[in-house]
Amino acid sequence: MIALLEGSPLLTLFLVVATGAVLGAIPFGRVRFGAAGALFTGLALSAAAPHLGASMDIVQTLGLALFVYTVGISAGAAFFSTLNRQLPLLGAATAAAVLGAALTLVLGGVLGLSRDLSLGLFTGALTAAPALDAAHRLTGTSAPSVGYAFGYPIGVIIGIVVVSTVVNRAWPGRRDTPALAGTRLASATVAVHRAVNLRDVPQWSDQEVRFSYLRRDGRVRVIVPGEDLLAGDEVVAVGMPDAVDAVTEELGERSDRHVAHDRSLVEFTRLTVSNPDLASRSLADLNLSVRFGAVATRVRRGDLELLARDDLVLEPGDRIAVVVERRRLDDVHAFLGDSDRKAGELDALSLGLGLVLGVALGLVEVPVPGGGTFSLGPAAGPLLVGMMLGALRRTGPVVWALPGSANLTLRQLGLLLFLAGLGLTAGPQVATVLASPTAWRAAVLSAAVAALSCAAMLIAARWVLDLSAPRAAGAVAGFLGQPAVLEAAGARRADERIEAAYATLFAFSIVVKIVLVPVVWHL
Repeated sequence: MIALLEGSPLLTLFLVVATGAVLGAIPFGRVRFGAAGALFTGLALSAAAPHLGASMDIVQTLGLALFVYTVGISAGAAFFSTLNRQLPLLGAATAAAVLGAALTLVLGGVLGLSRDLSLGLFTGALTAAPALDAAHRLTGTSAPSVGYAFGYPIGVIIGIVVVSTVVNRAWPGRRDTPALAGTRLASATVAVHRAVNLRDVPQWSDQEVRFSYLRRDGRVRVIVPGEDLLAGDEVVAVGMPDAVDAVTEELGERSDRHVAHDRSLVEFTRLTVSNPDLASRSLADLNLSVRFGAVATRVRRGDLELLARDDLVLEPGDRIAVVVERRRLDDVHAFLGDSDRKAGELDALSLGLGLVLGVALGLVEVPVPGGGTFSLGPAAGPLLVGMMLGALRRTGPVVWALPGSANLTLRQLGLLLFLAGLGLTAGPQVATVLASPTAWRAAVLSAAVAALSCAAMLIAARWVLDLSAPRAAGAVAGFLGQPAVLEAAGARRADERIEAAYATLFAFSIVVKIVLVPVVWHL
């Protein structure tokens, strides 16, 4: 069997990925390792047959570049758009990373661990695969991989236990935004009692509600944005329940009949955004009311239902609820695309260009104090470029944003390839450390202290920043950057603030950890 695997690196890789997936799906109490299963099966296999990892460096690099680039693309827009508001949380994450690096370095010295092994323990305990790449290039040894392999499962386990304990706490989070998950938009027909222009209705001008149908003199049509409402009109309002109740009280009273049920002239439909020209455009840019006399009321994105605000930026695969006259329905279909297949297609041009730019940035060498140079490498380069392109969304005809399903698939594939390649190359060194009880106990203790102290600092920062429990749990998951930790929080509570905090800290924390690697090494 070993001879067969040595003769077929591709078979070896897929065997590690498949068996790792099985291991990652097995629950160990509250813990599931997910993609990290490939790391452990790779370590076990290469420990038994050291030559299996001889040709896995390119696989490891490819997986890492795919993973960090897709993370950057998905997190870039949210990160830069909320940067000012998130500065306190970013500061807490930076302090936590510095604390983790300092504790790992000090404990490693006290316990007799080498500097390069401690550096690997730091990257592993904080599950920072891109930082491991930086450590490899700085040290020129395999010790960081050994430390990473030891620290990684410890960081994952501690992260899962912490977020599982925290996420359902009843912390008020007065400075936090309320959750949208679990809430649904409401619609109601409002009987208008007084003449008023839509621009004078505060709920409409503030875009807390959208109006769609208008019934006047027995005829139902699509409402015109900004038009005058007359006493006796009936309009359909869509928004959060409180906003719908407020606009009902503002205009008149709730009608006994629902105008939206009248489909004789006006149609209500949900259409998929698959036209590449519309990706990364705001709803206002679509100008549906002028083009087709149509009104968008809701946008379905994944499991979230969002109000169709004018400033909402569309993503490939979004499903828009549109109210339009029946005779213009085909025109709206053609304009939006409405093709699930096309919405999920990968734009090879934007992906290839983005990775070229990222890898090229990673090759640029920067001088470091004390002599020598440092380059960002195939991890930090694609990550930073991905974040910038994700914030740009598009450049001329090139749409940088990836469809959500394609992004997640590439991200998971990249992580699997990286962890499988890492396991196949680091197994022999891990076996050597395991042979020494003193060494592996010191390594485990150092990693556990680093991971637990970082998580504790972020939870403590929650009290200062007055954040909700879901956002605090998401912050821990984002800081560690391990999907299994995010999954553990999401499995216990459906709340979009978990993913929002995860996206805010994920890419930023990776950058901070990468920057800390040369700092720790040269201290």
